[in-house]
Amino acid sequence: MKRSLLSCLLTLSCTITAFGAQASDAAKAAPMGDAARGQTIASGVCVACHGPDGNSPLAANPKLAGQHPEYLFKQLKNFKAAEGKQPERVNAVMNGMIAAYDEGQMRDLAAYYAAQTQKGEAAKNRETIALGQKLYRGGDQAKGLPACAGCHGPAGSGIPAQYPRIGGQYAEYVEAQLKGFREGARANDPNKMMRMVAIKMTDPEIKAVSDYISGLR
Repeated sequence: MKRSLLSCLLTLSCTITAFGAQASDAAKAAPMGDAARGQTIASGVCVACHGPDGNSPLAANPKLAGQHPEYLFKQLKNFKAAEGKQPERVNAVMNGMIAAYDEGQMRDLAAYYAAQTQKGEAAKNRETIALGQKLYRGGDQAKGLPACAGCHGPAGSGIPAQYPRIGGQYAEYVEAQLKGFREGARANDPNKMMRMVAIKMTDPEIKAVSDYISGLR
């Protein structure tokens, strides 16, 4: 009973924060980009790594299809260096790719990928499904680890303008991002939220929850 209550409280706290930020972001949000213009850019520049419709053929690269446009736009902005400063999100390939594009073009790309349909993955390791499900749905009370579902939803669909869709994503990509947050290699999460979560997770826990997430719909 205590464990269930704590999980509910952690989930409620995260959800309240998410919706508050979502409402704030929505009030300041700029107009959506043009998906047709975004497709032109995507087909010439992004297709090799992310596929023609945002369903990447390689597990090292994320599936962008069906992702929230606000989240995609934020990531693209974070990849671009501004005023001679290091970009907020460091990735040698993406930093170079996005350098030539302005915010309008980034919004166009985000609109295009958001309009595509994700071809979800599937959980592959039956031995870790129970652990992955436990962590995703209930977290770990002893560690103060919140449930992933609190921010990303029971099916991994996320919350537009705040938390990304993660269900159906490549397990390998999710695992790499969680480890990046844990080690500080990725640090563009608002209020260090993901870094504070990932630092409490072991490698086996990260691998288990990543595999479980890949099978969510």
